[in-house]
Amino acid sequence: MIQLTIIRIEGYGPWTLTLGYDREAQLQMLQARIYHDVQRLFHEKDCLVYFNRFDEYFAITNGVSVEQHAEIAHALAILYTDLKMSMAIGTGKTALEASMNAYNARKENRLADEKARIFFSGPATTTTSETSAQIMHIDVDSSTKLTGRLSPYEVTALVMKLYGRLAEEFLKLDALTFFLGGDNFMVISNGVTGAQADKVITKVTADLGVKLNCGIGIGKNGRRAAEAATKALDTIRDMREEGKIQTIYEIRC
Repeated sequence: MIQLTIIRIEGYGPWTLTLGYDREAQLQMLQARIYHDVQRLFHEKDCLVYFNRFDEYFAITNGVSVEQHAEIAHALAILYTDLKMSMAIGTGKTALEASMNAYNARKENRLADEKARIFFSGPATTTTSETSAQIMHIDVDSSTKLTGRLSPYEVTALVMKLYGRLAEEFLKLDALTFFLGGDNFMVISNGVTGAQADKVITKVTADLGVKLNCGIGIGKNGRRAAEAATKALDTIRDMREEGKIQTIYEIRC
């Protein structure tokens, strides 16, 4: 089982209109600060946060209770007095199932903490033994070669195309894909095998002239799973320097 939390800024669209027409730079700076603080506060509890849209974030929150979510919500409320945020917690065998349960908890107004605006789809996990996280860290193999034949924006367009294809194909396997910047992606992939990942990667890169590497990490929480996935990806690079070609590698921690 994996536990996901969807953090949302409530009424963000209408609130932005109050800033006037010359607001875009302000919003970009604000969004960067919010993401930094959300990531920092959840990271302290061994979680990992991904931005879905800049007014919404997904966090892997294995082992984090409703009460601990409320602590984070309180800290954010102090930092951002003009904004209201809410959290919806869901668990499931796959990332998609967990996210749907979180979505339905919000939709059905199942409040676990009314003051902190925390919704839940059932008892939030209180021990890491109840959950595990599997993350795939994917990047473009020898991406520096792309800059030799493509302009910076053309590289970005290619990476965005990869992101869209990876997100679409992994969603069919009930996994959620997020763009990390550069040429890096992470997939919350509980229940997805290395063989399935290989098929997805082969399919999405078939006509793009690029190769992808995939490090798979499995851990008791999001922080440890991401650490293992990144270590697995680095292992692929190290093996390549030794003349060993392997595009998918898994580490458990």
